[in-house]
Amino acid sequence: MSAMLRDVGSSQLLMPIRAGAFLMGSDDGQDCERPVHRVEVGAFALAPTQVTNRDYAKFLSATGHEAPPDWSKPEFSDPRQPVVSVSWFDAVAYCEWLSKATGQNYRLPTEAQWEYAARGGAEGKLFPWGDEPPQSLPRYSEKWLTGPERVGLDPPNGFSLYDMCANVHEWCSDWYDANYYAVSPSKNPHGPETGTRRSSRGGSWRHHIKMSRCAARSSIPPDFHYADYGFRVACDI
Repeated sequence: MSAMLRDVGSSQLLMPIRAGAFLMGSDDGQDCERPVHRVEVGAFALAPTQVTNRDYAKFLSATGHEAPPDWSKPEFSDPRQPVVSVSWFDAVAYCEWLSKATGQNYRLPTEAQWEYAARGGAEGKLFPWGDEPPQSLPRYSEKWLTGPERVGLDPPNGFSLYDMCANVHEWCSDWYDANYYAVSPSKNPHGPETGTRRSSRGGSWRHHIKMSRCAARSSIPPDFHYADYGFRVACDI
């Protein structure tokens, strides 16, 4: 089953992600990635790419929502680049607008959904493509020199999702807690009830290492606007 972005000028189909279980976290990463624990995730759908400037422009035009701080800068303004400098609140507002426009319930993915999707069915691997370091990938040294790449240029992972650990950090729906894994429920965890920072996942064009491990966690306050923060949408199925 697929969910479609209807009536908003996009032909993008959300990819159905089958229900399953996986080992979330890593013993080789930061303390916040431990303990490794088994998590069951119900079926959902996820956009194959990060929301682009072209997508976000429709939202701005329809709602009059304030544009992100870097919206007009040439290094971030290609229609096929992911939109950047959106706060968590901006991302949620986009999902709410898209839900109203299409009659479907769009939202941000949870951390568990994001990591499950990023792994693409490859249990225990560091990256969506395996365990080889990012620097070993084609054109690694040529990309992300002044900003994010256009979405979908590199091969997708096992779930047909692009750029899952690259390009920009992606907002998740969860509040962030470095110790959450110790108390996380085993089925469809949604993060702690409260917090001061929202969780995010994925790599960043401006980091020294441009691509993140599947298990790597990050977070910032939800009102921050960073030039390496974007998002992709999820939907229940």
